[in-house]
Amino acid sequence: MLARFKTLSVNRFTFITALFYVCIFNIPLFGIIKKGIEKQPDVDPIFIATMPLFLAFALSFVFSLFTVKYLVKPFFIILTLLSSSVFFAAYQYNVVFDYGMIENTFQTNHAEALMYVNFASIMNMVLTGILPAYLIYKADIQYQPFFKELLHKVLFMLAMLAGLGIIAFFYFQDYAAFGRNNDELKRYIVPTYYIGAASKYINVHYLQTPMEYQQLGLDAKNVSTNPNGKPNLLVLVVGETARSMSYQYYGYDKPTNAHTQDQGLIVFKDTHSCGTATAVSLPCMFSRMGREDYDSRRAYAQDTAVDVLNHGGIKVKWFDNDSGCKGVCDQVENITIDLNSDPELCTGQYCFDQVLLNKLDETLSTAERKDTVIVLHVIGSHGPTYFLRYPPEHRKFTPDCQRSDIQNCSQDELINTYDNTILYTDYIISEVVKKLQNQQDKFDPAMLYLSDHGESLGEKGMYLHGAPYSIAPIEQTSIPMLAWVSEDFSKDNHLDMACLADHAAKGGFSHDNLFDSLLGLMNVKTEVYQPKLDIFASCRG
Repeated sequence: MLARFKTLSVNRFTFITALFYVCIFNIPLFGIIKKGIEKQPDVDPIFIATMPLFLAFALSFVFSLFTVKYLVKPFFIILTLLSSSVFFAAYQYNVVFDYGMIENTFQTNHAEALMYVNFASIMNMVLTGILPAYLIYKADIQYQPFFKELLHKVLFMLAMLAGLGIIAFFYFQDYAAFGRNNDELKRYIVPTYYIGAASKYINVHYLQTPMEYQQLGLDAKNVSTNPNGKPNLLVLVVGETARSMSYQYYGYDKPTNAHTQDQGLIVFKDTHSCGTATAVSLPCMFSRMGREDYDSRRAYAQDTAVDVLNHGGIKVKWFDNDSGCKGVCDQVENITIDLNSDPELCTGQYCFDQVLLNKLDETLSTAERKDTVIVLHVIGSHGPTYFLRYPPEHRKFTPDCQRSDIQNCSQDELINTYDNTILYTDYIISEVVKKLQNQQDKFDPAMLYLSDHGESLGEKGMYLHGAPYSIAPIEQTSIPMLAWVSEDFSKDNHLDMACLADHAAKGGFSHDNLFDSLLGLMNVKTEVYQPKLDIFASCRG
């Protein structure tokens, strides 16, 4: 009798594994179900009680497809280790691994990935990943002769289908109604949802035939006619993980814009991102496609706004202190900051954004006298290690959260830490403006800043970013957009600044406006330019 409990049949192993996934990895799913019940208090309690059973039956059926001798252990060890990480992200930060997050994960570099390693994440991996994986490895799974084993498996799968059928017979309408009212439920099912998203990503990026590359704006022409003979110089600062509700300019009650308050910046109200993660937002904001039509595969196979500027004879340089330009800058001069390049500003794992100011100084000192766009891609407010984004002398809001497992900090500490990143980015912007002011004898300078997406800081139980756009909170999609325009730039490019300030205050902008606004600001004429999307066009004489 004892020997029977020391060994496992394939079907028993399958069902036990499914139960483990239901009881541990799908805890976040049941949290979403709980919220759905609270919104719909008349739900039949017996129907709710069937949900764990329904999921156990469904996972058992799916898992049975992979319980093949010699495959079963490596498959479920890998699946369990992956599911452990997905579970931790969902449980601690309410992060969903949909297609966009999978894309973001695949494009995360080594240094960025290490930011998520802390005591909590390590303990989670040990308890819900490594330990179960070890038990799977040690499990004594008994296999019967092939046809007998096949018969038992078929009967087991039929039993699981029967269980699902019985539940559906009595509660199909309940499941249909509850699912319609809580569409996000499917995104929290582990492991099916993230496996589906990963499969789609791999298919799109690695298995499908590459799309034929499409060049855009080959007819682009710089029609700038500055009467004073000075070329235009635009510095575009691309922010990281900055949300507008933490900006003093957008009504926040803390002085997070103290450095730029007196520099006359124009604030574009009510501005929204194309995505909720850099891997989506960055290529989307520079693409000809708008958010509604955006397709990452097509975006990588066609020119960006940066390329069209280049076609039009504009000198373009891209300096990156974040996780790369995601293909946007591949065809122009670009430099990714060496994490060991500056002993004062870099640690080998990250650099403070001041390192970009040094690159800007170097570039401006040797800049050609021609129309130029310089892009500074900052690391900004990248989490969860917010405390690593600003030097000690810029630690103004305290107490702050000096750790990466931000869920273990108080809300005040977390907010203070994030606000310090916003204030430090404001310092970077102010320094960019000062450097441009010093270039006014050689250039007509201007600066444009906007973030790639926002960030959740515990609101509604959500942290970080990357939520599916359809359910993403406003904290992850509402972004700041600021501009500074020199007097000569506005005069020589016929910009009515009073009109622009009024237009900006009305709001209603998005990443969809960036492509055409860049072309318009730099006076690039091309058939792909759409004036209605250029936020400066209505104020250009």
